[in-house]
Amino acid sequence: MPRGRNTELKDELEHEIVSGQLRPGERLDELSLATRFDVSRTPIREALLQLTSMGLVEMRPRRGAVVASIGLKDLLDMFEVMAELEGMCARLAARRISDPECVKMHNIHIESKRAVADHDYDAYYACNVRFHETLYAASRNTYLAEQTMALRNRLAPYRRSQLHQLDRLAGSYGEHGNILKAIENRDAEQVEELMKQHLSAQGGSVQDFIATLPPDMMNQTASRATN
Repeated sequence: MPRGRNTELKDELEHEIVSGQLRPGERLDELSLATRFDVSRTPIREALLQLTSMGLVEMRPRRGAVVASIGLKDLLDMFEVMAELEGMCARLAARRISDPECVKMHNIHIESKRAVADHDYDAYYACNVRFHETLYAASRNTYLAEQTMALRNRLAPYRRSQLHQLDRLAGSYGEHGNILKAIENRDAEQVEELMKQHLSAQGGSVQDFIATLPPDMMNQTASRATN
């Protein structure tokens, strides 16, 4: 099966988990999914393994793969850590980035403007990933970049879903522009603060962020608080 189709399967299941179509604790039967997508069980198994590594799926004894139960507080805690990690990457990048890397980020930013104009969420998200990953590499701290990317991958479906909030594409694009300007000016303190603000619930208000989450996620948090 082409690699692109494997990615499509993973992305489709990822979207259904984040949007609440697949509920926490729901079993993900390989045979049923293979029949639904008209593929063999092998690509389904590979997609489930990828989602397990992202923390969206759990492998349980005698039940197999199930949708992971992620509490709202856990998710917000991860966003808080993410903001600190990306802020540190940005601060180091402002001191260590090369001129070619600055040009690369600038070109990505120009490309993302077209995605905003076309309201192309997938294209913008792809640009967003490249923009941030270029910044990680420019930090010249391999361990920091690896840890930041690992957490970013786990949060990826939630960050992607936030782009569908009203005016979020334009807002994210504008924030990237300010970050890029601070990077080009080698202003480490400013870019660190800008990046933290950008990653605080992906630049939107906490209330708007929570409103995009499946009801089950908030119910899980309330249940934990009363236990």
